[in-house]
Amino acid sequence: MREFSLIEKYFSSQTRQRKNNHTALGIGDDAAIINVPADQQLVVTMDTLIANVHFPAETSPHDIAYKSLAVNVSDLVAMAATPAYFLLSLSMPAADESFMKAFSAGLFEAADKFNIALVGGDTCKGPLSISIQASGFVTENNYVTRSGASIGDKIFVSGQLGAAALGLAIIQQKINLTDAQTTHCVNALNRPEPRVDLIDLLKKFASSAIDLSDGLVGDLGHILTSSDVGAVIDRNKIPACLGLQVHGLFEYALTGGDDYQILFTVADDDLTNLIIAAGQLGLELFEIGEIVDQGYVLLDQDKSIDLAIGYSTLRGFDHFDA
Repeated sequence: MREFSLIEKYFSSQTRQRKNNHTALGIGDDAAIINVPADQQLVVTMDTLIANVHFPAETSPHDIAYKSLAVNVSDLVAMAATPAYFLLSLSMPAADESFMKAFSAGLFEAADKFNIALVGGDTCKGPLSISIQASGFVTENNYVTRSGASIGDKIFVSGQLGAAALGLAIIQQKINLTDAQTTHCVNALNRPEPRVDLIDLLKKFASSAIDLSDGLVGDLGHILTSSDVGAVIDRNKIPACLGLQVHGLFEYALTGGDDYQILFTVADDDLTNLIIAAGQLGLELFEIGEIVDQGYVLLDQDKSIDLAIGYSTLRGFDHFDA
């Protein structure tokens, strides 16, 4: 099929069925037109996923699409923004209809689940890569950034860490787990679930936040740099995937990445109300440490491990790290 036939069959026709209240004009013109609600601000993010970098080349097209959108939605969540719409740029080696059918199914499964609408984009021939620009809304000045952490704030993570890193190790045949653990970990890698259920809690209680895409150590480091503070975290409080404990691979929970949980800080005065609110929503949160004035330390039983760059081999993913 030719380019515009592919777009019409697999994107435009489905998008018209999913038009939301924010879309004044969607796919079909040179650009989309979006209605921005009064007293709200637009939050914009963008990620590119490349074959054999962000996902193994043999990953199913359905999962590639699902993950590509999910990781962008996760960025919106970290800012406490409600997802609204997205743009897609898809580069692929050939006009493969079987690929497009599965890809569009995964894309719209994620879009429906996260209540976000496709409003346009582009397709071209080239190595397989997916770029998505996603946008959402926050009530004016009611967003969360990386720069708001203060001394005495408690550090929380929203869920289990390390499963996605184990999933990649399984695919690369570096490790063997039980069938149940394998399914869980590979799904964690291929189909991350952005924590849209946390948006209201983050708005009310988070002093800073970041989504865990590149690993706990590296991503918490971004908050510390932006907020000009330090941190102490406790190894025993970090919710690591069970398979990590069995195989002695706890470092995956610290540096593995692709978890897409939310790491956030909360002022001590808000702690009780956060715990009550989370309990009412049935959400389990994990307090793993505290913001201090300087330094970056992991407590491990009777040891203190310096996590500062230059002192530790534990660090997050970096595309250009030699």
